Amino acid sequence: MDSTHFDCARCGKCCTDLRLPLTFPEAVRWLERGGQVDLLCEALPWPVEPDADNAYAAYKRKRTFAATSGELPIRVGVTLAATFTGPCPNLGEAIRCGIYEERPLVCRVYPAEINPFFALKPEFKLCPEEAWQAPTPFAIDGVLIDAVTRDSIDASRRADEASVEMKRALCERLGLDRASVVNEGFVIVTSARERLLGALIDVQQDVQAHDTAPQTWTLVSNRRATVDTLIEVGALGAMDVDATREGYQYIGL
Repeated sequence: MDSTHFDCARCGKCCTDLRLPLTFPEAVRWLERGGQVDLLCEALPWPVEPDADNAYAAYKRKRTFAATSGELPIRVGVTLAATFTGPCPNLGEAIRCGIYEERPLVCRVYPAEINPFFALKPEFKLCPEEAWQAPTPFAIDGVLIDAVTRDSIDASRRADEASVEMKRALCERLGLDRASVVNEGFVIVTSARERLLGALIDVQQDVQAHDTAPQTWTLVSNRRATVDTLIEVGALGAMDVDATREGYQYIGL
């Protein structure tokens, strides 16, 4: 059997300099505490529906909403992310979480992966080496030992699926129309705290789907070849330096 051993070393590295994915209720609470929440926008070209047995495409489809970029059908994914430089604003003395009982799901899950297509690899985590030398088994043959962590992963996945329509409505309310090409980077949007908080609360109170035409988005990249290809197929493509405006930034992968 292949086992992964882990025990938190309480170093605080996983609580420093982050964009921390949040659910809608978590984002509201984070903003109410005075924190910053950004929106990370990315898009997948979706010219035809994939085969029914394409598990990865089905996973992505449940977490994105339909839109267009010029003549190109796309699906847009939006992540609400708590953003901070340095230690998490909720990190207190002795590297203890000040909101431990209300901490976001992604914090409860770490260092496990929420995406089922990503394997847990210690080399991709921030934890020091000694954390992975603990006697405590964390996973055996890829299966997590702790039921609470498994439940938190399930809750996070359900929240992703349930919030798709709210994310579409949120983008419309905030006038967002730019996204990165998936796997190339992220368009990051920073809105005024009170404006974003009000929009989050409003769209949660109106969760019904709206029969509106798919919104048109501009796809942004820092790769000239990508932008040229997008334009050739009839999409709206722009280089990151040409697509910036107040509140927007682009981070390439």
